[in-house]
Amino acid sequence: MPAANTDRASTDYFPRLAAERLDIALCRASTAVARAADARAGALGIGVGQHLVLKMLAEVGPCSQRVLSDELRIDRTVMVGICDGLEQAGHVRRERNVADRRAYAVTITDSGRRLLAQAEDAVPEFLDGTFQALSPTEREQLSGILGKLLRPRSETTSQ
Repeated sequence: MPAANTDRASTDYFPRLAAERLDIALCRASTAVARAADARAGALGIGVGQHLVLKMLAEVGPCSQRVLSDELRIDRTVMVGICDGLEQAGHVRRERNVADRRAYAVTITDSGRRLLAQAEDAVPEFLDGTFQALSPTEREQLSGILGKLLRPRSETTSQ
């Protein structure tokens, strides 16, 4: 009886599975990109969550942790740790929100802006390396498709 080719079976199955199950392919791709982003962020000394928080604060201004958590889709308990770390490092400050004294407004500092600039400088190279298998047109298409998937349901059903 001939021996089974166990190496071939293990290299052919996942591409077929991914072609049949878009959800699985997307989860695996997301995991691979997240691991690459974490490794890159670690080399820069800034976590992915920290990068996202600094980027949002720089673009939209002071926000509550709840708004940051909701907009960036980061669990609220995780967001507390992210903001704690950024505050301890001097990259953000938390002050009472004048509109709601129960909440704190998180504000980026000059140190946070410098760290964000360093992290943003590394993004194009990271994206080029991570998505090298895609042409520029395919990257643009993927971005548009993912944008549709990430919109709130109410926006996608009204279109």
